[in-house]
Amino acid sequence: MKILKYFVTFIIISQFFNSLEAKEPSLLIKEIVNEASIILSSSDPVESKIIKLNNIAETNVDIIGIGMYTLGKYRKSISEDQKIKYNKLFKSYFLKSFSSRLVDYSDPKISVISEKKLNDKYTIVNSVLEETSKNPEIKIDWRIYTKNPERPLIRDLIVEGLSLARTQKEEFKSIIQNNNGDIDALFKSLEEFIIK
Repeated sequence: MKILKYFVTFIIISQFFNSLEAKEPSLLIKEIVNEASIILSSSDPVESKIIKLNNIAETNVDIIGIGMYTLGKYRKSISEDQKIKYNKLFKSYFLKSFSSRLVDYSDPKISVISEKKLNDKYTIVNSVLEETSKNPEIKIDWRIYTKNPERPLIRDLIVEGLSLARTQKEEFKSIIQNNNGDIDALFKSLEEFIIK
């Protein structure tokens, strides 16, 4: 009887620690891709798909981290109030941009090929958006922030070698520079995109 009791205790403790184990970055991407594919291939209205896709992004993407990166050197010179405003605007901008790009796909087929740990903080997951009759094969690399291995988050997408976060950073930098370093010009640009 004691042996059975110890065995049951061991199983419970093992399951507890297994649930605390780090999620592999490639597994994270597979789960996200599968979930998004189910949403996009469903007969739900577009508005419903957008809400569900945004939920995936809010759970699995480091939106604040990406936002601070894309702000570049200007993040050091803005006030706390401006930072709060920017984070709020960037989140709305990111989610609208993210869902509006994805919602046009009816059933994307993405295969995870491999993963490479760069260091304790970052892992790259390599994947391929499979070829269709309308579109060629596209290589997509996911930059995963793994500082907290129990909660890995997407920090960037590199599509055919082009970093989306870096591209966004250059675009924001250009808007601010073309307006004499005025951060409000970027805020206005984000607001216009969000409401249109």
